[in-house]
Amino acid sequence: MHSSPLTPVVTTLRLGLHVLVTALAVVVAVRAVLPGGSHGVAVVVLTVVWLLTYFAGTEIPRRSKQGTSAGSGFAMGESGFGANRDHRAVGARVATGDLEAFGQSAAADRRKAAPLGGNAEAPTDLGEGETGRAVWVWLAALTVLWLALLGLTPDAVYLAFGLFFVYLHLIPRPWSLVAVVLATAVGVLGFASHRGWSVGAVVGPALGAAVAIGIGLGYQALYREAVEREQLIDELLSTREILANQERTAGKLAERERLAKEIHDTVAQGLSSIQLLLHAAEQAAPDHPALDRIRLARETAAEDLAETRRLIDELSPAALDGQSLAEALERICLRAQSPSLTTQLLVEGEPERLPMPIEAALVRIAQSAVANVVQHAEAARMRVTLTYDDTDAHLDIVDDGIGIDPEVLRRPRSGAFGLAAMRSRVEQQGGAMTVESEPGHTAVTVSFPLDATPDTATPGAAR
Repeated sequence: MHSSPLTPVVTTLRLGLHVLVTALAVVVAVRAVLPGGSHGVAVVVLTVVWLLTYFAGTEIPRRSKQGTSAGSGFAMGESGFGANRDHRAVGARVATGDLEAFGQSAAADRRKAAPLGGNAEAPTDLGEGETGRAVWVWLAALTVLWLALLGLTPDAVYLAFGLFFVYLHLIPRPWSLVAVVLATAVGVLGFASHRGWSVGAVVGPALGAAVAIGIGLGYQALYREAVEREQLIDELLSTREILANQERTAGKLAERERLAKEIHDTVAQGLSSIQLLLHAAEQAAPDHPALDRIRLARETAAEDLAETRRLIDELSPAALDGQSLAEALERICLRAQSPSLTTQLLVEGEPERLPMPIEAALVRIAQSAVANVVQHAEAARMRVTLTYDDTDAHLDIVDDGIGIDPEVLRRPRSGAFGLAAMRSRVEQQGGAMTVESEPGHTAVTVSFPLDATPDTATPGAAR
């Protein structure tokens, strides 16, 4: 669970709006009972009912959550905007957070936890589902009670400010703006019907509506920033997990390689020495009475040595056979050389140790490509180039043979010149492979990022 630095800001704004609405309701009720007020008892009763209805509406998201699945829950009090993020706060609660949660609850039957920005910009069918009907009833009740108050006292126009935020957060744009404009016009007309027309009677509600719209847009921008922050945090956490997995994998591979070297340098060498010494003893004393036991000991040592070497092969890439990558490639070139084929190995750049799977893959790819040249290319010259640059390691196998059939390049078949197997091996390790071929020039190029690891290999990376 993580929270945004915006959380205390928007929480304060949310509470501030509730306090403001309560204060405005108190003003309306108090002015009604002061000398000169009219319909005092009725105004106070309606104001209390309106205020209770306003706060009762904040329970709709909580009740909706109890009756819905986790995929469409809207716990305003716990998760701010109510977006379904495993109950992790998005780090933002709008000043009318409870009201905004209503808007999301109303959208739950059509889409999951639409954010405030989405609610404001895309129509939301508040009439769908039980929660949507409840929200409609709540909106209608607030509006009707407000209209009744406005018919009794001009001071009810103050409560329109709270209604502006309700409309802006629950009704999709542009209908929310239409509702605000209509509420403003009704407020002006209601005030004028009690006290007559004046500049203040028109400008006051209009300014209140403009301020509410501006604040509402500001809340939406604040929410979007909070969502972006959470997405960034999620990405950072995911990246950290990936890096941790890479480090664990690299550690495992390094430990396997270390064990292979240790076993080779200690156990394997010791068994080899024992075998040689016993063999020498056999040769030196062919008539020794314990010759059968000496032979049995030598054979046992030979079997144990073979088993140890199999263990070493499982722990380290057999193709490298204890050598560096350049030495393994050089050995491949020397084996391929013949009176009819001249081979050459070039190493460019500063050699750098690559992860064991990458080095093993490069050796296997080189073996396959060189075998293709020897068996099919009818080439006179072949050059293998290993290049290290700042970001990648490249392996190029170039020959002057007859080239590869273009149909094979367009539609590689499994086993056709080993291309399918080579591409598969490159893809598994997150590398890229290209093949260029024409009579007299064929080039197979393989590239691996220097920071590549098997766990981060991306399927389909080969070209």
